[in-house]
Amino acid sequence: MDNAIVIGGGIAGLAAAASLVRSGWDVRVLEAAPELGEIGAGLVVTVNGERAAELIGAAERIRRSGYGVRAAGTRRWDGKWLLKAPDGAGTRMIGIHRRGLHQALVEGQQAELVTGARVVAVEPGVAGGERARVTWESADGTHSARADLVVAADGIRSVARSALFSTGLRYSGFSCWRAATPDTTLDDRFAMTWGPSAEFGALRISADEVYWYGYVAMPSGRLVADERRAVREYFATWAPDVRALIESTGEVIRHDVWVLDRPLPRYTIGRTVLIGDAAHPMLPTLGQGANSALEDAVTLGLVIPAAGDLAAGLRAYESQRYRRTRRIVSRSAQQARVGAHLGARGQTLRNALLRITPPAAALRNGTRIFEWTPPGSFGAQAVDRG
Repeated sequence: MDNAIVIGGGIAGLAAAASLVRSGWDVRVLEAAPELGEIGAGLVVTVNGERAAELIGAAERIRRSGYGVRAAGTRRWDGKWLLKAPDGAGTRMIGIHRRGLHQALVEGQQAELVTGARVVAVEPGVAGGERARVTWESADGTHSARADLVVAADGIRSVARSALFSTGLRYSGFSCWRAATPDTTLDDRFAMTWGPSAEFGALRISADEVYWYGYVAMPSGRLVADERRAVREYFATWAPDVRALIESTGEVIRHDVWVLDRPLPRYTIGRTVLIGDAAHPMLPTLGQGANSALEDAVTLGLVIPAAGDLAAGLRAYESQRYRRTRRIVSRSAQQARVGAHLGARGQTLRNALLRITPPAAALRNGTRIFEWTPPGSFGAQAVDRG
């Protein structure tokens, strides 16, 4: 049986493993952390991500772990609506804790999962020729293995990307506070709230818990002694519901947001393919990081079946994913430029334009990025691991 090594046991890596197993591959996942898990608070699974999850048997578990929400529109910093979806309208989504999404992908997983395996080198191999090689370090020494296919799903600071491409990272200029807090007051609406050089959003991720984020302009690497106090002070003059959510929160985390200094020229080299944040990290303004990673992962198994023509499969993957993900990265940056990245003067003009925009037209335009059709489906011969 053809074998694949997946580097990274996060959302992208586990989804890729599930997809490849269904396509007949013998899969080993190498995760650097000593235990499988996800760091973070919450996210939203949009219809494209849910469609991808359906194909690997994880969608129902995601729906059980999360909470149905809908896009409600955009507000300004003081809570006044700039663009509001009509009651009952708005795209349906699933708010979920990152741990819940990760666990939904772990359950039923049939790949070999190896933790405490820190990858230190990747030799990409040659499609149709020499097999790829992955080298990793663990508590019992250094290990190396050949593979017919290597999938780099090792995130924004990908070891595989650094080994294979010269593209580096640059700081976006923004940092993001995140938290999940007990709450029973927020309904199923998810609205973005924009202020000068900042964005706040909150969505329900269970019947009694809400995820919120505060995305703000901040110098890279800023050290904050008390993150909870800092976020409270930053949003102290914002809408009452924003302040109340932050006030009710215990633990707050913050991460600087990084992107590539230039796009990768391609996502495949030799027998190695990059997916998710390893290939195309993006600003969080469209909420498509995890969703595009799920698309990547499912496409991988659909177009690169075991015992098939690997070179042709990798070309098909590039054709399916490169232009679409570049478009999502670009749209995320555009959204930032008209949203959180605007200063006070720019926001005044933007707000005036939003007030005269028909809500239905704005919602249609905003959800076009969710339109994605998988390149086929797993046939009857695929092993059902869901």
